[in-house]
Amino acid sequence: MGELCAGGTLALPTMSNTTTERRGHVFLIGLNRVAKRNAFDPSMFHDLARAYGSYEADAELRCAVVFGHGPHFTGGIDLAQYAPLFEREDPFELDALQVDPFGMRSHLSKPLVMAVHGITFTIGIEMLLAADIRIAASDARFAQLEIARGLYPLGGATFRLVREAGWGNAMRYLLTADEFGASDALRIGLVQEVTEPGRQLDRAVGMAERIAAQAPLGVQATIRSARVGVLQGEDQAAARIREDLPAILKSDDFREGVASFRERRSAKFTGR
Repeated sequence: MGELCAGGTLALPTMSNTTTERRGHVFLIGLNRVAKRNAFDPSMFHDLARAYGSYEADAELRCAVVFGHGPHFTGGIDLAQYAPLFEREDPFELDALQVDPFGMRSHLSKPLVMAVHGITFTIGIEMLLAADIRIAASDARFAQLEIARGLYPLGGATFRLVREAGWGNAMRYLLTADEFGASDALRIGLVQEVTEPGRQLDRAVGMAERIAAQAPLGVQATIRSARVGVLQGEDQAAARIREDLPAILKSDDFREGVASFRERRSAKFTGR
């Protein structure tokens, strides 16, 4: 079990390469391999996938924030450890309690905000692209370096960066392995806001708390509808709205939303 911290937050047991903390309905997940610039070895990847799974499974948690401990978000994959694995196994295979941080094999059904700073290379960009809202410190440094290592991006950048940034902007960085900064990341849509260094996590948590105050069923339905629209097209998304709407209209949260509107007060949603 975790222990209560100052301010009533609940610090959960620290995994070997990640930390987790509850703040009300918000779940904080920290990358914690600081001595290696938070570079991902297989253990760290699976720790993070397990933390995502814990968030997904807990109905009391309504929004998550991922951030990095230390001076950098992540230096990317620890290629020296991963290279031998690619030849004999799938190093990204997940168990039933894990959720893929790349959103390639499984998806979160709840929102994820990401706060990055310092070096944010390769896997860091692909994690951003799988998140819903991305906040960067002005000192963030980005690069998709795989082609300079004899690989190509394996975690979704080849199609998600095109979707977010447009073909030319995506290829500008995917095909050169050039580094770019927070201002360019904002310009091309990789991040939504840029803060002063050290403020990115506070901003991300504030955003998550704002999201967590909304109706959970409506938030999750919004993400589901948007994802269907992106992956399957607008016709399928429209059909899914017609399927999902009756349950939303029968929910306690919808009744509370209407009552709070009539009574001119803030709504108190339960997710039911």
